[in-house]
Order: sequence, then structure tokens, then C-alpha cells
Amino acid sequence: MKIVIVGAGAVGSYLAQRLSAEGQDVVVIESEEARAQQSQATLDVLVIEGNGASPAILEEAGAGAADLLIAVSNNDGVNLLACHTAHGLGAGRTVARVEDPGLREGLTGLNVDVVIDPAESAAEELLHLVRQGGVSELIEFGEGKLILVGGTVRTGSPLAGSTLAEVRAEVTDFDWVGAILVRHQKTIIAHGDTVVLAGDHMLMMVTSGNVDKATDLWGLSTRHVARTVILGSTHLAEVTAVRLLSEGMNVAVVDPDRARCRVLASHLDRAMITCGELTDPAVLSSLGLTRSDAVLALSGWDETNILSCLLARALGAGTTVTRVNNQALTGLLGDVDIDAVISSRLAAANAILQFVRRGLIHSVATFSDTDAEAIELEVTATAPASGQQVSQLRLPPGVVIGGVLRDGLAIVPRGDTFIEPNDRVILFSLPSAIAAIETLFSG
Repeated sequence: MKIVIVGAGAVGSYLAQRLSAEGQDVVVIESEEARAQQSQATLDVLVIEGNGASPAILEEAGAGAADLLIAVSNNDGVNLLACHTAHGLGAGRTVARVEDPGLREGLTGLNVDVVIDPAESAAEELLHLVRQGGVSELIEFGEGKLILVGGTVRTGSPLAGSTLAEVRAEVTDFDWVGAILVRHQKTIIAHGDTVVLAGDHMLMMVTSGNVDKATDLWGLSTRHVARTVILGSTHLAEVTAVRLLSEGMNVAVVDPDRARCRVLASHLDRAMITCGELTDPAVLSSLGLTRSDAVLALSGWDETNILSCLLARALGAGTTVTRVNNQALTGLLGDVDIDAVISSRLAAANAILQFVRRGLIHSVATFSDTDAEAIELEVTATAPASGQQVSQLRLPPGVVIGGVLRDGLAIVPRGDTFIEPNDRVILFSLPSAIAAIETLFSG
């Protein structure tokens, strides 16, 4: 697939790196000279310096022959105009990142196929994490009938030191599949003979209502959250505060910028706004943090977010979540006492990758500390997997089936589970196996 990406910021560079590693034909357009040069030096793609909304630059990038144009620069207007111009040149599909809700309301005639706001997706994930305090991931499939939950296996848990097959033989009161383990920054696609160790970051698929049983299996106690403290006043912070307040939750926001605090106070009339430094122990102490508080560090600075989370934990916060933009830092946080890591670039990737994947793709999820993907796809009648039992499928290395949705029913599969036409199957796959599973399940 030929893909043109406008913008080499955090989202654009992440997508370019991921897609080029899969063998996609990727061209990146970046207007800033220094960033364009850095992207050319670090990414295995063609980088063109120039305005991504310019017809001449888009023609130079081959946008007219592109299957997909992804406009994810930091300028909403440039993104919309780039999509409109590329469509006129003959691009197949266009995706624009648009943060301004006012702009999203009047797009008729601009020929933009899909509009995304990574902050909206990230805020939704944060809402799930606050509701289920203590887990590292909580992603819904099939309108919440299947739930992918992540967490760290604790010492003394029933899983630690056992194979998944041994635990599954003993734990029969709910359906679950251990899908992925991340150990010392290495991804392990889980199978029956996989031994789980304390400290492993585990992703597990369960049916709705069984998240607490999954966390019990890890030896992880979930926490009731009575108040959410948001550190920072970024777009993501504000969108998240609005979502939490709309759910009737108690919200406090801290930011050092007095002007921003006044703006937030006018927009978030039910939130408590505190003006102060995010890493000042005195400021955090004044909040009276307890085990029933969730602290979301959502400023634009990774170091500030990580340090403020650690301070909040030391001062008594029960749940801590940090925003991290630098993906290289994520793998280093496994042994740090922070419950979850959130990334706007991953939220954008989740929204966009479904348009890159072949077949009838309903959703894609990527993760902060592994390059594996969860892909929800629909099985076609002519697919090689159709009519086969899971145990009969010749799944490529690096793939596990985590769930099946059939006629509104959620199934956590076993070896004798049949795959039928029109099933929606949730697969966990390393990048090297994605093309093979698209062929196996979509024909």
C-alpha cells in the first residue's frame, strides 16, 4: 500500500516507523526543516520538506497515486486542506487529525473520509482506567462484550511460576485467554506452555464483568476512585476533564500557568482548579491525596509527568497514570511504581491502522510497551479459516486468538471452538505475521 503522511511530529513519525517496518510504501511530508532532516535520518522512508497542503508538494510525494493520505500535522487547517487537495489529485482515502471541535462540524464538501482527534480516543481510555483503578490497559471489543485488560503479575499470584495451561486447568470459574506477556521489554505471544513470571506485564482477554477476576489472578487489587486529579492543562487534559465531569466524577486540575487556570475555571465550572508547579511536593501535599484518588499526569513534558506521578504515589495516591510522548521511555517504566502509561500517538495509531489493514477491520489496538497489535476483523465466507476449529488453524508464529464475537455472543475460544463466516475475531499479532492473518481470515 502506498501511504503519504503529512506531518512528522510524534504521531506522524510513529506511524511512519510502524508502517515502513511492515513493508508499506511510505512518504512523509514535513514543513519544518530541522524535523524533516531528523526524520530522514531516523526513518526508513522518503521525507519531503514542504507544506503538506501544497498541490506541488503533494504531487511530488505521489499523493495522487496514494491508497491512503494521513494528515496529522499540528495544524488542523493544513490537515483538512491536504486531504481536500490530495482527494482532487486522486488519492484513495484521506484521514485528517482535527482537534478543534468547531472545525469538525463543517466538513461537508472537503472530501475528508475520516476525521480523528487522538485526545478524544486517549480520554476514553483514561476514563476506563479511572473506572477500574489499578490496571494498565482496559480496551473494549464488541461494544464491551469482550474486554482486554492489562496488568503486572505480582509475586505470590496464582499465575507466577506456572504455565498458562496449568492455571487454566485450575481456574475455571470464568473464561479468559492470556494473550501477550511483556518481560524485560521483550514481547512473548502466550501459549499453553508459556511460563508466567512475577513482574510480567500481561494482557488478558475476558468476557464482560470478569475484569476483577482477572486482576485477582494477577494478585492485583483494583481500587475505587473517588476523585481524579489531572496534572497539566493540555488539550488531552481538558478533554479528559470534560469526559470525567460528564460522568459525574469529582475532578481537580493542577497547572502552573495562571492564565490557563483562569480559562479552565471558566470551562470546567464543577472542577477544583489549583495553580501550582506539578512537581512541587507542597502543591501535591495540599491536595490531601489518598488511596481513593487517581492522579493523571497529562502535561506535555514526559519528565514532569513521570516525576509528578512518583511524587503523587509517595504522598498516598492510589492510582497513577502518566502520559508519555517519547516511546523509548515506555519500556523503561516497567519497574516504576506507575499503574498505566497513556500515549496520544498510540490513540491516533489505533484510529488509523484499521484503514491500512486488509479485510473487514472493525478496530485495531496498539500498546505502549510492545509492537504487537490487537486486530478485530470479520471472517469472510471464502476465508481459509472459515469452518475450521481453532486447533486446526495453521496460525503463523506470533499470533494468538483472543476472542470471537458471534451474533451478539462473546466467546473466549478454546481449541475446539469453530470459526464461522461473519464472526468477528480478535487476534493478537506481531507485525511480521499481520499479512498472513489477513489472508487467513479475510481471504
